[in-house]
Amino acid sequence: FKGDTGAVDTVLAASPDVFAHNLETVPRLSRKVRVQASYARSYAILAHAKRRGVITKTGLMLGLGEQLDEVRTVLRETREIGVDILTLGQYLRPSRQHLDVDRYVHPDEFAALKEEAMALGFPHVESGPMVRSSYHADGQRDIVRELAARSSP
Repeated sequence: FKGDTGAVDTVLAASPDVFAHNLETVPRLSRKVRVQASYARSYAILAHAKRRGVITKTGLMLGLGEQLDEVRTVLRETREIGVDILTLGQYLRPSRQHLDVDRYVHPDEFAALKEEAMALGFPHVESGPMVRSSYHADGQRDIVRELAARSSP
């Protein structure tokens, strides 16, 4: 959307079950990981969608060189704007033209981050080495319905 909230509103007018937009990584690494994107712009798009009252979802890839405190900051900030669903997964290099994996995150770290995110108030978190942004999306219908019921007047 390149920051175009009008384009976001067009999507939201179609009444999607969930508006998903992945931050992918922490702000410090954003330009390196997402050459044509901006963390601040993506964050603003998520905040805009949430202000419109929709269920929002974002995801991060871990193993790109981020520090744990940076991940925690992103979790806090995205929850502060009301993001509902979070995915945390291991970055895997898709081709030689992409960034190298900086490290493989241990499953225990994914589990601990899930606990931290849930403690921050995320209603739903998928966190693990094989988690992708669409991970179990079809199985999240019940959580989406529950979230929608909570936000309905």
